[in-house]
Amino acid sequence: MQSFGKSRILIVGCGDIGLRVAKQLARSHRVYALTSQKARFQELRAVGAIPILGDLDKPDSLWRLSGLAQTVIHLAPPQNTGHRDCRTRNLLRILAQGSNTVGRLIYVSTTGVYGDHAGARVSELTPVNPQSERAKRRVDAENCLRLWAPAHGVALTILRVPGIYAADRLPVERIKAGTPALNPAEDAYSNHIQSDDLARLVCAAVYHGKPQRVINACDGGETKMGDYFDEVADAFGLERPPRLPAEQLEQIVSPMLWSFMRESRRVTNTRITELKTPLRYPGVAEFLKTISKNP
Repeated sequence: MQSFGKSRILIVGCGDIGLRVAKQLARSHRVYALTSQKARFQELRAVGAIPILGDLDKPDSLWRLSGLAQTVIHLAPPQNTGHRDCRTRNLLRILAQGSNTVGRLIYVSTTGVYGDHAGARVSELTPVNPQSERAKRRVDAENCLRLWAPAHGVALTILRVPGIYAADRLPVERIKAGTPALNPAEDAYSNHIQSDDLARLVCAAVYHGKPQRVINACDGGETKMGDYFDEVADAFGLERPPRLPAEQLEQIVSPMLWSFMRESRRVTNTRITELKTPLRYPGVAEFLKTISKNP
């Protein structure tokens, strides 16, 4: 499966962000997209990508990826259980086979790897302290990649990403349902990045990412979660969520939601200047100004 003229890029985990990335990169690269569903072939082709059928949970299905691309963009989340990311391990095994085609790998991780810092600021130099199984799997993926990349002569960029939002990824339904937020005194800081901004940063890492580098891909805002919900409610003309003490709120929200609400940190983003791509939305408020007030 060879191509001439254009460099080859493989996107692994081509969901919403992957589609945005593929659409941008397909203008000047030959873009392949791994998917486990044939039903998605048309959607992937529509953004200029060439679909490759394979499943990260089934290593024997990944043989087509060996020697396929010079750049790999790894957007796939880990599996849902355990402390190890088996999917990343399966991907690296196949990429290591054959000739050393891969020269650059970009991995989209999460700021959840930092754990709870009680509202303190964290940077890329802050030691990871994952507290949920989900975050522990992400740390495992990062560790695997950081050992594998230099051993195989691959320039690795890890983008640690917070809560992603877009016009269709705002907590509007949560607000309509009247789900409470935490009292201001107990509320946690939340961190954000807008979908198009994240896609642009991923693309920029293809060209400007320094080898073996971690970058916090967030907008650098310092908004508490309840205030974020209030901003969205105001933008859509909805009633602001009620506030409850932590002890009461934990009893009525899902364990996964509570795991997000109980961790508080302010994530700095000074390193994103290395990617030479200014954010279009340096805060949620700037984005909310661009959307309709009608839900």
